[in-house]
Amino acid sequence: MDFGKVAVMMGGKSAEREVSLKSGAAVLAALRSSGVDAHGFDPRDKALEALHVEGFKRVFIALHGRGGEDGTLQGALDWLAIPYTGSGVLASALAMDKWRSKLVWQAMGLPVPDYVVLDAASDFSAVEARLGLPLFIKPANEGSSIGISKVKQAGDLRAAYEQAASFDSCVIAEQYLGGGEFTVGIVAGQALPVIRIVPATEFYDYEAKYLRDDTEYRIPSGLGEEREAEMRDMALRAFTALGGRGWGRMDLMLDDAGRCHCLEANTSPGMTDHSLVPMAARAAGVPFAQLVLKLLEEARYG
Repeated sequence: MDFGKVAVMMGGKSAEREVSLKSGAAVLAALRSSGVDAHGFDPRDKALEALHVEGFKRVFIALHGRGGEDGTLQGALDWLAIPYTGSGVLASALAMDKWRSKLVWQAMGLPVPDYVVLDAASDFSAVEARLGLPLFIKPANEGSSIGISKVKQAGDLRAAYEQAASFDSCVIAEQYLGGGEFTVGIVAGQALPVIRIVPATEFYDYEAKYLRDDTEYRIPSGLGEEREAEMRDMALRAFTALGGRGWGRMDLMLDDAGRCHCLEANTSPGMTDHSLVPMAARAAGVPFAQLVLKLLEEARYG
């Protein structure tokens, strides 16, 4: 397939810039190794109108965080009528917002961990009592675990809230589920093998995701075929409920009784050497370069 001149959108201005640069570099190398006329494009340094001026025909979005996977870039590319990888405006915006994505899943009857939306006037003691300890505090519109903390001691919630609020005005407190963390990659409407994530750190934070080599990624997950099939089905339903297309990733948690809950969706997952979708694709027999080409084939706009 002749893709024409392809821009690999990478870098940007979000708090996830460094991770995005790593993802973009990996994608760029893979495309070039397959003979694609691919070029890095950093929207922090170059206006989007350059896509037309320089004759780009497709965009591979390797941007993470705000400005890259929250629907703003997707809207601009829709306006320019340039096909791009991943989800459109609505799904991207919903998936980026951890609160509103939960509202959609709840409306669909899909289970989510109990949560409370916080502000400076919240009764933090009451929230601790309702959700129990430990619990997680998260900026609603950040990725890569940026701004997330685990509250283990009574009275510590306010300080954790203030830290998260420095990243986003919308902050959620979320119930801790202790049955294990799992992730399901989705490519072209198909769910990849389930990965169980076992961090060596307190939780699966930025360090565990990108900097450490002792995080365990278990494929097979150890759930058994029937449970894995159920989890893949839930992941697909949750991703589709947001309007997701092309590719993405669903993160899920089990509670102590083994019940599965939707945690969050990612419409522009990482493509680094630590990243989960490429890992799951390899387990399914799809090498990285082939995966990247498949994602580019799925590119569309509108």
